[in-house]
Amino acid sequence: MKKKVVIGMSGGVDSSVAAILLKEQGYDVIGLFMRNWDSLVDGEIEGAPTTNTGICPQEEDYNDAVKVCEKLNIPLYRKDFVKEYWDYVFTYFLDELKKGRTPNPDIMCNKYIKFDMFIEEAKKLGADYIATGHYAILENGILKKAKDLNKDQTYFLSQVSKEQFKNVLFPIGNMNKSEVRKIAEKYGLITANKKDSTGICFIGERNFTNFLKNYLPNQPGKVINIDTNEVIGEHIGLMNYTIGQRRGLNIGGSKERMFVVGKDLSKNILYICIGEDNDYLVTDSCIVDTINWLGEDKITKCCAKFRYRQPDIEVELEWINNEEILVKYPQGVKAVTPGQACVLYKGDICLGGGIIKEVRKNNKKLWYL
Repeated sequence: MKKKVVIGMSGGVDSSVAAILLKEQGYDVIGLFMRNWDSLVDGEIEGAPTTNTGICPQEEDYNDAVKVCEKLNIPLYRKDFVKEYWDYVFTYFLDELKKGRTPNPDIMCNKYIKFDMFIEEAKKLGADYIATGHYAILENGILKKAKDLNKDQTYFLSQVSKEQFKNVLFPIGNMNKSEVRKIAEKYGLITANKKDSTGICFIGERNFTNFLKNYLPNQPGKVINIDTNEVIGEHIGLMNYTIGQRRGLNIGGSKERMFVVGKDLSKNILYICIGEDNDYLVTDSCIVDTINWLGEDKITKCCAKFRYRQPDIEVELEWINNEEILVKYPQGVKAVTPGQACVLYKGDICLGGGIIKEVRKNNKKLWYL
């Protein structure tokens, strides 16, 4: 009997081609579409988008997934995880913003939805394996960077456990994006030239400020130059800004670039600094918690990414306990941000990672972060 694979069909080109490759490899392929966001149910009153056809983008994605599965002659099932997404991903997202941190909902969506609840649903369909269109490689249970480093998604998979990776397939991990699109064109798929999804995981592209108004009230406050302590403007609400941000500040008066460098939640102050080389932007260590370790031994030297697509940075690890690591980068790194993921690598192997809890300089927690 053929082995049965349930693949997450998103309505995009990557999952479409992953399904093709699985069929070519002789698997019995079943598609499963996840619906995780409902603008009406989830209270998105202001700024909820529609497409040119007048339907919401997620319904258009589902319609594209239906057409692809019909073309490939594979069945497609649909499952709503709207409540679960709210409980496990979106609530976390809002809570982190309230704390002045910069969350990454895509990482938590992989941890709690795509490689947890999705797997349970796939088992009900008799799955021997599950598959997704992620750009990543799994070899003997080891997570590795994709061939196309510009599309590599191991950063977003860093909170998925070893147990969750069992019986998981990433069919396009050894391909470049251009190759993926060529296969989709060869099969005449509607998704061949479809734009890649962007924005918040399963919610999509939004005007971030307008979107957040549905859930968190704006509380305008002072913008202060951290070097001079001078009030230079007004912000529209601290949750709308992240450390290192330079666009959308709407502050004049300087020919040099301005950057967000800190927040004071108790006083509702946004701190900025002026100049790309400002010392306030640079830190030399951070405490990382919520550790998901995919490696074998607890090593003390490796590389890290503090943001998606950031170049690998050499770091030293000091294990505080199984849940926390002090990550040192004495060469200095700009805009390391509480709430973001710190993902660790040894060459092309992803060792897992955690969430940045506290940012430090000269062994001290910074008062403005």
